[in-house]
Amino acid sequence: MTDESALEASRDFIRDIVAADLATGKHKGVVTRFPPEPNGYLHLGHAKSICLNFGIAEEFGGRCHLRFDDTNPAKEEQEYIDAIQRDVRWLGFDWGEHLHFASDYFEQLYGWAQDLIRAGKAYVDDQTQDEIRLTRGTLTEAGQNSPFRNRPVEENLDLFARMRAGEFPNGARVLRAKIDMGSGNINLRDPVLYRILNAHHPRTGNTWHIYPSYDFAHGQSDAIEHITHSICTLEFEDHRPLYDWFIENLPVPSRPRQYEFARLNVTHTLLSKRVLTELVRGGHVSGWDDPRMPTLAGLQRRGVPAAALRDFVKRIGVAKANSTVDIGMFEFSIREALNSSAPRRMAVLRPIKVVIENYPEGQIEQLEAVNHPDDAAQGTRTIPFGREIYIERDDFMEDPPKKFFRLAPGREVRLRYAFFITCREVIKDASGEIVELRCTYDPETRGGNAPDGRKVKATIHWVSATEGIPAEVRIYNHLFATPQPDAANFAAQINPESIEVLSGAVVEPALASDNFDGAVQFERQGYFVRDKDSTPGKLVFNRTVGLRDTWAKVSAAG
Repeated sequence: MTDESALEASRDFIRDIVAADLATGKHKGVVTRFPPEPNGYLHLGHAKSICLNFGIAEEFGGRCHLRFDDTNPAKEEQEYIDAIQRDVRWLGFDWGEHLHFASDYFEQLYGWAQDLIRAGKAYVDDQTQDEIRLTRGTLTEAGQNSPFRNRPVEENLDLFARMRAGEFPNGARVLRAKIDMGSGNINLRDPVLYRILNAHHPRTGNTWHIYPSYDFAHGQSDAIEHITHSICTLEFEDHRPLYDWFIENLPVPSRPRQYEFARLNVTHTLLSKRVLTELVRGGHVSGWDDPRMPTLAGLQRRGVPAAALRDFVKRIGVAKANSTVDIGMFEFSIREALNSSAPRRMAVLRPIKVVIENYPEGQIEQLEAVNHPDDAAQGTRTIPFGREIYIERDDFMEDPPKKFFRLAPGREVRLRYAFFITCREVIKDASGEIVELRCTYDPETRGGNAPDGRKVKATIHWVSATEGIPAEVRIYNHLFATPQPDAANFAAQINPESIEVLSGAVVEPALASDNFDGAVQFERQGYFVRDKDSTPGKLVFNRTVGLRDTWAKVSAAG
């Protein structure tokens, strides 16, 4: 595929706008930005915006800025600033020298607010937050003018300067734009430009006692940075007239244009930053990087490769209407990425011991296994085999149904990379629970093939009981039990089976020495990644995703 045809295949309405603007000469180059607020960790929805903004800049030979809209120090922390930069880089993008902060422009924004006051287009309001809300009106009723709306310019300038100097307590006064209290768009009903907030800012410390609203800082920061296409999600569509009003009424150095696209919604998932924050603070999860969280940090800890997120975003595309994507589509992208790259290993998650009675006691032999069936470049490894091994408890049934082909009394199966074994005896404890299987093996079937050509109907995985490494395996499922969780009642909808901890798992020795920090495939189990909780004496693995792909089957069925 040529570069032009590849670009055409990934075209969407925003890319069409960008292409047209360049073709008509409206813009000589493309400048986009990703502007997160540093009040939490990035999540799956942000990945869509990151890929869109950085992707467009790359495709059209432009640049993309990373700008922190850090206008609310009460909720912002350096931890979030650092985490956001890590996550954007992990996703595969770099802003180069264009790292910016809205706080870089605080002095300029303050000066522009003074310009609005001098032009009679802004005023200091002494009403409380509740009074302002009550007088703003509704969708069907106009708002009411503030009693302070016609304050003299000099008085407004004086009060605004004293607000900056820290003379007043939080909430005592605000600066509002004077636009139209009768507008059909509530965002134009004298919006707040500045509020008093006596809080320590991560970058400016205690220099400022007033902070600009998001609406006032956002568009002007775009203009200062000469952003050509200000791309945001659909909930900001009603804010666009206000965005444009500021651009038209201030002496900004450029005139960016805002474009909206549909935000990402995924089943069994909530991407509300408020909900994610409450999940962390309420102790419902272990932290922002809990592998059940849809944060980029959580997905990375779970073993999701960045390539899978980029592929997922490309598959869902960019639309104008909100919709919800099945989580299975995301899992499909994860499997596609991992199937081609993840090395294979064997692990028994719920072990049952097998004693091979005719195998020499004390003997250990090394069997060769491929690291990836479709990638010879990944090479091979050796796996120790001996008289005692573990197999998966689910791979044995004492009284199997007709279509169960795995190990059962008197039945022969193949051990992956090893030998054929036949179950001869079942050992139970006093309570009747199966604790051990006694089997025999055919030494002529080394490597898993019988010289006489006989066939078996099942191949199962295993781990040496004496050489295997104990491990804890964490099986993660959907955080929310319902496909469409309600943000207002999220705690009651948390899946009680969102995590299952298997403390008695056993893995092959290669996993203890692997330097590979990405996900691996546990054969017949799924994809797993070593967790940061691992220590030299205790391996811990998180399941990234299972092998079963239900979404592909549903998609194929139409």
